[in-house]
Amino acid sequence: MTTPLLSVNGIEVIYNHVILVLKGVSLNVPEGKIVAILGGNGAGKTTTLRAVSNLLKGERGEVTKGSIEYRGEKVHELSPSDLVKRGVIQVMEGRHCFGHLTVEENLLTGAYTRKATRSEIAADLEKVYAYFPRLKTRQKSQSGYTSGGEQQMTAVGRALMSKPNMILLDEPSMGLAPQIVEEIFEIVRDLNQKEKVSFLLAEQNTTVALRYANFGYILENGRVVMEGEAKNLSENEDVKEFYLGVSKAGRKSFRDVKHYRRRKRWLA
Repeated sequence: MTTPLLSVNGIEVIYNHVILVLKGVSLNVPEGKIVAILGGNGAGKTTTLRAVSNLLKGERGEVTKGSIEYRGEKVHELSPSDLVKRGVIQVMEGRHCFGHLTVEENLLTGAYTRKATRSEIAADLEKVYAYFPRLKTRQKSQSGYTSGGEQQMTAVGRALMSKPNMILLDEPSMGLAPQIVEEIFEIVRDLNQKEKVSFLLAEQNTTVALRYANFGYILENGRVVMEGEAKNLSENEDVKEFYLGVSKAGRKSFRDVKHYRRRKRWLA
């Protein structure tokens, strides 16, 4: 078997030296694939991405066990900037655009770490505009006055300007209308297929994520409770019942689901 582009091996993450958040999480991202981390609030999705991108220290968190390898190299002790230079960049939850800068200025900050000529950066900027034509029309607008969808596009476009091999995408659908969510995920698929960018994305919208991903991991209380090909997960009865709200008896409210049943079925 070929070595995965990214390999997370049994990591544990602790915040403030006492709060155990991840409990032996393992996952792989093959090169050129889209892998989704699924689960509800507090499952550990964002923490997993921050462990990979080495942004935990800013949250007083640390990886205390296990290892993270990128192209076979252990990287969990590298700085975030060193990871960006190796081609791994995170688009954080909430977009985090520079509100006082224009859309184009935000995009250009993504190329800051690169040693590229003006013509190369200009060509990359036009490529971003080709994927996000809406940003072309808003290029001189201050990002703080653009819509949530446009800010998400700006954040992804800014990541593309760093010429990444892998993008860690945190909750791309959060706060967006369904039509915009579909548009964002269509662009993610285009970038994956045309630019060969690999994606590891954390997402609560299980339905959309499994439709676009190749493989998925479901986290619950800091543990991987299920994994598999996206198509198989979307057809799994447990996933349908507990994350899509559909069972053999028909659609049901999440409030009607017994938590102990889920833990018994998945973790017994």
